Amino acid sequence: MQNLIQQLKRIDNKGYKAYKDLQGKYSFPEFDLFLDYVQGDPFAAPSRLRIIVPNQKRAIKADWLQTPARKVAAQDAIARSVGKAVAKNGISIKGSGKSGNVSFDRPGQEVLERSAVQLTHETITICLSVGLPANGRKINGREAEKLLTKAIPDIMKNSVFTITDDSILEAIQLADQQEAIREQMRQNNWVAFLANGSILPRESGISNRPMKGAVPFQSPAESEVEISIPHSEKPLRGMAIKKGITLIVGGGYHGKSTMLQAIERGVYYHTHGDGREYVLTDPDAVKIRAEDGRKVTGVNISPFINNLPHKQQTTFFSTENASGSTSQAANVMEALEIGATTLLIDEDTSATNFMIRDHRMQRLVSKDQEPITPFIDKIKQMEEQLGVSTILVMGGSGDYFAVADNVIMLESYKPEDVTNKAKQIMVDAPLERELNTTETFGDIANRSFQPQSLQTQKGKRAKVQAKGLNTILMGKNEIQFSDTEQLVDSSQTRLIADIILYLDQKNVLTGKSLNETVNYIEQQLNEKGIAAFSPFKNQHPGDVAKPRKYEIAAVLNRLRTADVKHK
Repeated sequence: MQNLIQQLKRIDNKGYKAYKDLQGKYSFPEFDLFLDYVQGDPFAAPSRLRIIVPNQKRAIKADWLQTPARKVAAQDAIARSVGKAVAKNGISIKGSGKSGNVSFDRPGQEVLERSAVQLTHETITICLSVGLPANGRKINGREAEKLLTKAIPDIMKNSVFTITDDSILEAIQLADQQEAIREQMRQNNWVAFLANGSILPRESGISNRPMKGAVPFQSPAESEVEISIPHSEKPLRGMAIKKGITLIVGGGYHGKSTMLQAIERGVYYHTHGDGREYVLTDPDAVKIRAEDGRKVTGVNISPFINNLPHKQQTTFFSTENASGSTSQAANVMEALEIGATTLLIDEDTSATNFMIRDHRMQRLVSKDQEPITPFIDKIKQMEEQLGVSTILVMGGSGDYFAVADNVIMLESYKPEDVTNKAKQIMVDAPLERELNTTETFGDIANRSFQPQSLQTQKGKRAKVQAKGLNTILMGKNEIQFSDTEQLVDSSQTRLIADIILYLDQKNVLTGKSLNETVNYIEQQLNEKGIAAFSPFKNQHPGDVAKPRKYEIAAVLNRLRTADVKHK
């Protein structure tokens, strides 16, 4: 630490690039500080530093690392404490540009594996980014000393050295409970579980926090199950959604979409106080929607769309500007290609002609003039032939009662099981529309992305950079994926950007199907950790979080430079 102070005095008032002399390790009383990367300009991307706390200074319990879920929960709890300490840091640092800025990859409502905090049996590693202080483009050594020897130790004091073992234990026990629920779901063939008392509505359209005063969820008696969970004397009760076809129905503004949104986020675990801690979903569930204007490359959409005018073929369908129906068909087929076992669909974000054609339209437009086989005619085949379940919000067409295994009606956010009532309606008013089915669902393409799909070069070097949650700049090309709704954290997007660069530089795509590629990525993430794809993996990989393979595939599927072949 004294060496760092002397170095800062030596370079004070020199040109900003002299900060590069600081790169290296410095020992503080409670931790070691590593300056891994020093920015070259006060307005450039901030400097990266790591803080490593040894077990002797802050005890690490062995049971925190007992399972992958426990480790992620413990890291998440520590990350939340660091995030709060950074936000409350009261030491003011003066200077130009980003001088004195301290940033940390603070978790949101979901508990994700992220690199900002890394736990081993021996150490706790914290990754921060800081703006080293400057006056104009000259080093402000006094303010840098204040930042590095006062502000940073204060943040550590108010987080890593203040968070109690009980707080970490609480997070770990919740993870144990969530794992136990997932295991019960696997054993009982449930695709979703929503605990009684859960708060499903969110604070607003731009806030993921629970709404105050919202109606707590209460399962209908017919769907209610009881689960024994660890660390609790009382069993957990709630609604189980079984494999098959489940409709969520009801009037507008009564909570249908809110319920589906909670289910789609249930592929992730949630933190204490979120309201959805015990709302869990099949981890292989994928939200499907229409996506006008997206690029589609080499997808077999023929199970849904065939006999297009001008004999355009749909077994290897490509377009620069997909319509609502073709984009939704492509989204279904791409999800199935990667192994989705549950599809989540909301009629509000669906193409009407993809979902249903009523009997009057069938009478007016003959079958040989209509290339679209609507989803209603394929949904049962997906269940019976592919083992794929569907949870569908449907308020506009009772024809879906004919194919539903379960029907849940929401009234003022309160669910009621109306399956028997829906089936009786079908007896009293039989289906008038003609079914448009084939013997089998159809083929799912096994596509291979060619290496030239990844055009990462920009000038003399390869560059792939995340811009927020829904955009990646790959070389000179922009990848947009704003309708990929289960991507929840910009840190996941940053890791996907790192993965794209890795796939290109290591030539991973050669000889692999897309499915094999994303499974390889997932295996590497599980075996080597989420820093495996970071260009800073040997130093500071501190602002990435783990995405699912479905969102990685979704980004690749939206490459406008994609070159695809069927394997």
